[in-house]
Amino acid sequence: MGGKLKYIGRHLMVKGEFVDEILSGRKRATIRLGIWKPKFNELILHGGGRPFAIVRITDVEYKRVKDLTEEDARADGFNSMEELMRSLRRVYPHLNEEDYVTILKFQLIKKLTELDIRDPYMGLKPSEIARLALRYLTDLSDEDKRIFKTLTETESLRETAIRLFGSISKRWIIRKKLKKALNELIEKGLIGPKR
Repeated sequence: MGGKLKYIGRHLMVKGEFVDEILSGRKRATIRLGIWKPKFNELILHGGGRPFAIVRITDVEYKRVKDLTEEDARADGFNSMEELMRSLRRVYPHLNEEDYVTILKFQLIKKLTELDIRDPYMGLKPSEIARLALRYLTDLSDEDKRIFKTLTETESLRETAIRLFGSISKRWIIRKKLKKALNELIEKGLIGPKR
């Protein structure tokens, strides 16, 4: 396959016009120009100026533009190949039939527009809150950043407490910071129902 390999991290941007399509389950894939490899199985999707969903990658396919099918178009939320091609050409004006594209197929795991208020973290994993806080909250202290960055690496409150404070008994510090960050993300309208 031609083209330089590029990587997708934990966050994936989509056009705001596709947010509702993804949340409804109609759009279950996204097509990107070039060869992209996700580093992780779960991604936070962002669109319309906010994070809106967490998805699990179910399949990654590489194809030339000329080999895209009606099925690829439908998975990407379009009614036909013509609609898909119009959309791709709007985003990639120099697209040609021989270019490689990556088709990322995904399953919606969590809607960040509908959170579980009975859960202490609103149904989010602590590491997901940490990732969102690091990306969207600009007034984090250096300690907050260190804690959240470590939490995104370890994916564990216990491991983070041991690594940063030498004891699991200090998990309360991390929990307190997570609650504060979660409240701020909700107050700013970044997660939870649209205001």
